[in-house]
Amino acid sequence: MKAPFNDRKYVINIIIFSIGAIFLCRLFYIQIIDNSYKLSANNNALRSITEFPARGLIYDRNGKLLVYNEATYDLMVIPQHVKDLDTAELCKLIGIDKEIFKSRMEKAKSYSYYAPSIFEREISKETYGFLQEKLYKLQGFYVQARTLRKYPLSIAAHTLGYIGEVSQGLIENDNYYKPGDYIGISGIEKSYENELRGKKGVKIMMFDVFNREKGSFRNGMYDTVSVAGIDLTTAIDADLQAYGEALMKNKRGSIVAIEPATGEILALVSSPSYDPNLLAGHDRSKNYIKLLQDIKQKPLYNRALMAQYPPGSTFKILNALAGQQLGVLKEDSRFPCSLGFHMGNINVKCHNHPSPCNLEQSIQYSCNSYYVYAFKAILEKSGYKKTSDAYNKWLDIVMSFGFGKKFYSDIPNELTGNIPTPEYYDKLHGKNRWHALTIYSLGIGQGEILVTPLQLANFTAILANRGYYFIPHIVKKIGKTKGINKKYTTKQTVKVDSKYFDIVIEGMDDVVESGTGTGAKIKKIEMAGKTGTAQNPHGEDHSIFILFAPLKNPKIAISVVVENGGWGATWAVPIASLMVEKYLNKKVDRVDLEKRMLEGSVKY
Repeated sequence: MKAPFNDRKYVINIIIFSIGAIFLCRLFYIQIIDNSYKLSANNNALRSITEFPARGLIYDRNGKLLVYNEATYDLMVIPQHVKDLDTAELCKLIGIDKEIFKSRMEKAKSYSYYAPSIFEREISKETYGFLQEKLYKLQGFYVQARTLRKYPLSIAAHTLGYIGEVSQGLIENDNYYKPGDYIGISGIEKSYENELRGKKGVKIMMFDVFNREKGSFRNGMYDTVSVAGIDLTTAIDADLQAYGEALMKNKRGSIVAIEPATGEILALVSSPSYDPNLLAGHDRSKNYIKLLQDIKQKPLYNRALMAQYPPGSTFKILNALAGQQLGVLKEDSRFPCSLGFHMGNINVKCHNHPSPCNLEQSIQYSCNSYYVYAFKAILEKSGYKKTSDAYNKWLDIVMSFGFGKKFYSDIPNELTGNIPTPEYYDKLHGKNRWHALTIYSLGIGQGEILVTPLQLANFTAILANRGYYFIPHIVKKIGKTKGINKKYTTKQTVKVDSKYFDIVIEGMDDVVESGTGTGAKIKKIEMAGKTGTAQNPHGEDHSIFILFAPLKNPKIAISVVVENGGWGATWAVPIASLMVEKYLNKKVDRVDLEKRMLEGSVKY
């Protein structure tokens, strides 16, 4: 007979095994699947601290330090470990109120209860000292070291750029970056981010229950060492850059100076500018908002790369070259000028000068009438049946000089300018219903043509080289051994034969010696230049000048644009000349002219 309650042992065994299975499953879940307990437990004793590498230093072409690193500290928080916190004391230590404290804690919790995140970034050395003394009271908080960018000369803000916190989008697409990391936002800090950033390391440290550091875990067996970023040597001449910024004070515009033989940018000035130190450190965000909201000055706007202007009379040189290449202009080509060009409803004013000019004189005296006739000849007498075909040939030549497109230089955010296409005019005037006199203003650098100051400086370098250029670039050397991108050392040849440059450069020499740019003359330095006055529908015209020197074996090519400056000779000519004198002679003897430019201001 079966004993009573005999079946109960099976029920009890099932219950015991079920409970055991539940515990085993829970243990498996906690230890293998859910790492929150592991994180919490480890963070009580062990803490993985990121070692941020020092970003690479940045120097000018002569070895002057432009950007270096200074130690700073971030206050980190692990929300799960925050206990018995004296909120008022912490707020007082780091200078925030309770509302900010609450919002930051909520942000940290939303990121992770168990992993560290930044609570207060870039703490000063003084605050760091006070915090170190109080950390034993601040359960869940610790300090992590990093470096801060500093700019000892306070120049070249637009060129050097700045760094800022990495965006969430980039974090999702690049596993190198984590929340709170910094990245180059603009300038060469952005272009050379991979070289400058270095490689992060990790140090595993032990802490006691009082939040006190007790040394490396297992003598650093699992630590990884950070690797500093690579230093950069730029092509910038710090003295010339600083001088250019001083000359452009109280003016709006730009200066771009290039070494013709290499395409290296010697100075890139955008005015108004700002002290680059404003966008580094604890107040970076606050200062950025102030600069961004300065609508009148627009100090963050890089005019050297992004401002687009009609080139004015500087463009006549390109039409002189294109006309020769297309066989419609010769050295002795002459066109009449009776204080301008007058035909039908077209009236183009000109100033008083000897007439009719030959090609050299047309540049020397900047004759408007000459270049309306010359452009008309380019579109009507260069052997093409259709105006659009002749125009396309002209367009091909113009764009070979770098106009109407980007250089894809190592400074981000450059714009293309504008060289209109035949399709544009077909749409504007009707297909095959436009001709040379419909678009005559292109002959004198007006109308729809827009160029950037960088393009103008590169055009000047092409003239200095008699027909070729190297893509303008800022960085001269990466580290001690690594060369720059090969595209910057590859010669770019324009679509005008070198033999056609001589007569044009003679005319540019005459501009400085006895033409519209005599204010640029420097003793014992022969130069070639061209003035320009860019029409401005919103006020006074813009003052433009391009110049290269010396005439033989040129060392510098420069463009200057002073917005609302009027005639090219008023502001742009003397500023360009002073820049050349400073660079070639290392000093300026024309102190009266220098004083007038340094102290002068232009209303806009």
